[in-house]
Amino acid sequence: MPTPDTFRARRLLAVGGVDHVVFGLAEAERNGLPGIGRLPRSLKVLLENLLRHEDGRTVTADDIRALADWTTTRGRGEREIAFRPARVLMQDFTGVPAVVDLAAMRDAMVALGGSPARIEPLVPVDLVIDHSVVVEAFGAADSLARNVEREYEQNGERYDFLKWGQGAFESLRVVPPGTGICHQVNLEYLAKTVWTRRDRDGTVHAYPDTCVGTDSHTTMVNALGVLGWGVGGIEAEAAMLDQPVSMLIPEVIGVRFTGRLPAGVTATDLVLTVTQMIRAKGVVGKFVEFFGPGLDVLSLSDRATIANMTPEWGATCGFFPIDEVTLAYLRLTGRTTEEVALVESYAHAQGLWRDPDAEEPLFTEVLDLDLATVRPSLAGPGRPEDRVDLAAVPTRFAEVLAATPGATVDLHHRARVEHRDFDLGHGDVVIAAITSCTNTSNPAVMVAAGLLARKARAAGLMPAPWVKTSLAPGSQVVAAYLAESGLQADLDALGFALVGFGCTTCIGNSGPLAPEISAAIGADRLAVAAVLSGNRNFEGRISPDVRTNWLASPPLVVAYALAGSVQIDLTTRPLGIGTGGRPIYLEEVWPSDAEIREIVDRHLGADLFRAKYADVFTGDARWRAITPSGGGTYSWNDASTYVRNPPYFEGLTRTPLPLADVVGARVLALFGDKITTDHISPAGAIGKTSPAGRYLAEHGVVPRDFNQYGTRRGNHEVMMRGTFANIRIKNHMVRDATGTVVEGGLTVHHPSGSTLSIWDAAVRYRAEGAPLVVFAGVEYGNGSSRDWAAKGTALLGVRAVIARSFERIHRSNLVGMGVLPLQFLDGTSWESLGLTGDEVVSIGGVARGLTPRCRLTVTIDRADGRRLEVEVIARIDTADELDYFTDGGILPHVLRRLLD
Repeated sequence: MPTPDTFRARRLLAVGGVDHVVFGLAEAERNGLPGIGRLPRSLKVLLENLLRHEDGRTVTADDIRALADWTTTRGRGEREIAFRPARVLMQDFTGVPAVVDLAAMRDAMVALGGSPARIEPLVPVDLVIDHSVVVEAFGAADSLARNVEREYEQNGERYDFLKWGQGAFESLRVVPPGTGICHQVNLEYLAKTVWTRRDRDGTVHAYPDTCVGTDSHTTMVNALGVLGWGVGGIEAEAAMLDQPVSMLIPEVIGVRFTGRLPAGVTATDLVLTVTQMIRAKGVVGKFVEFFGPGLDVLSLSDRATIANMTPEWGATCGFFPIDEVTLAYLRLTGRTTEEVALVESYAHAQGLWRDPDAEEPLFTEVLDLDLATVRPSLAGPGRPEDRVDLAAVPTRFAEVLAATPGATVDLHHRARVEHRDFDLGHGDVVIAAITSCTNTSNPAVMVAAGLLARKARAAGLMPAPWVKTSLAPGSQVVAAYLAESGLQADLDALGFALVGFGCTTCIGNSGPLAPEISAAIGADRLAVAAVLSGNRNFEGRISPDVRTNWLASPPLVVAYALAGSVQIDLTTRPLGIGTGGRPIYLEEVWPSDAEIREIVDRHLGADLFRAKYADVFTGDARWRAITPSGGGTYSWNDASTYVRNPPYFEGLTRTPLPLADVVGARVLALFGDKITTDHISPAGAIGKTSPAGRYLAEHGVVPRDFNQYGTRRGNHEVMMRGTFANIRIKNHMVRDATGTVVEGGLTVHHPSGSTLSIWDAAVRYRAEGAPLVVFAGVEYGNGSSRDWAAKGTALLGVRAVIARSFERIHRSNLVGMGVLPLQFLDGTSWESLGLTGDEVVSIGGVARGLTPRCRLTVTIDRADGRRLEVEVIARIDTADELDYFTDGGILPHVLRRLLD
């Protein structure tokens, strides 16, 4: 793309005898952008991106000046800019539907007379298959082998399709199953910190490594000074096809760390504290950047643990600067000497290097945290920001139990478990899982878990018999150093055997509990617990049997498995009775910082990383044996229940149809605050009697092979039926005889008054020709970057979602699927309007033409004949989003552009 280079920023940077073309920020400052040296480092990366892509159209000189003026505005404006990431990262849950869409676009391109080769990623794309392993086998030496075998057995159709994609698209690399979690693989191998590109004439360009990912925890790589965040699959597909990611110039909240963590306090305790602090501040749509002397005492792995949790604060990114800690980690993980030298030279040249003696960057606001104030913590029972001191967990649980509908309030109630020699009670830990990239990327907390297991084993302790234990590391490196140090043997002895290399319990792949345990929980309505080292603990996410989920460090996961209950105060009561009848307390088995460092230093080195990543794209014998179908276009299998050609391009014309007002819409749901994408998007197990379960049964799939929604994201028929079907979602239209809101994916069909599944009601409304709307509260769409939360909404026939506020990614995804997000003005809600769900809704002003964040009028006709008019804000925030919406969605928009 030709670049006007208004600020004459191009220069050469010589490193290792190679001249690299860079867009120098110091040069740009001298040539008309004064003061940019004080920008936050994350914004310097954005500014370089604009300078490099300035073309007078998608990026103009005024855009660049607006970002440079941030030192005055501090991001409190409405300026839109276009960001082009260096690469795209995907995992298989979100990656399969993205590749399905690309394959469908190739078919649509052919149907419109174009070449399928026009549909090709124009930036590098890495897809890591990490979300499909389920913890069915556990606690045994062969658990890993059995789970992998089952994974391939269930996902053969998906893996055939991804293997086709790897061969059909030149820019797509696939990391096979059993390698690790995408974010940990990104951190340990894929990320470069400084990216390079060589032109055909031999010119080498160097620029910051940036990425967007189809998983919200893409922010983990921010720890390496890589600017990246999660986007919906729809946005990612556009980025692959060289469409810019539109965004408003953000506010940047600086978080200053001082002091050092007390002895025995882990990075997990720190991240839970940070999550609580920043979420309370309110940072949705903002950047967060860390600075201060406290960074000197945080390892890169500690930083990665923090950065991983950025979505739990609601921020776009949680950025760490490049410094000596960054370089040390790059060397540790096997990056080449040349790569490390380029990172150091580039960071110094561009003002991206953290110099402790330099003047601090400017920020919109600054928060302070003294690391010395961090205490041992958990977060629960259902939100990552609900941090609680370790000693206060029993009290928090008692409060939760008292507020749990239908639960016996007696804290000490026990239920008989058939065919077992134990009973089960409230607060008993039925799942203890060391899982998720958040913590398994951090050797200090993993070694701490192993050492605690070693000491507990020596003392004669064993987990409670009702606990399902598992260990699912984020990379094979973890398994290697645990085995080499002998700590895996100690973990095995306590039931924490390897169950897979992937994202398991944290996303609901915890597998079923023993039938008799599940039956006891259901029969007595027990509020049992899961303790996991993950990043998400939303209710209904971890297991359908478990109401309270607690995030904790890996060593505390082991400790709670031993104690067997969250009703036990681990700071004062013993974990259990050891050899000789002696009570064993947590402090006796907790490893010292020196013990942890000694193991890490001895068993973790660059050779280990190089060995484990030497053949990262090759896969095991099962992967290598897959022979995919199709060539330039995919050979769709109409009998497949995993991968089907989606309907997004049916009837697509070269020019879009004109926009139309919404007239005579019915209300599909009235939702409360903080409805997450886990509530909206199909996730977890597929119920036998659910609409999706009925569909699979009708197509000859037995319940044992239903798998889960995440693995069937390539089949729109399953996913439509699972949208809004979460067992914990509450539609306020549906109440029992006492007036209590009923859980589950139900609604009331009007005017018949019948209570139906949301899917069945949507089918009936479609037959009646009625469009649909959804009403919601604050932070609608909070949670993971699930594209199916928007795709399913659109395919059900929902034309608009009217909420008090939206989470960033889901709002953008709704626009990308042609669903209009509308925001109530301050002080207004569906509750304040007295809506019950039997109203008829119309939205005027759409056909006249929309502008970003324009005002529209919603007309509500009540069943008694009264009419109400409400003003709302159309949350189409940017001109690019308006183009997408006008074209019927981002995919038709991109397809038409490529066709022309």
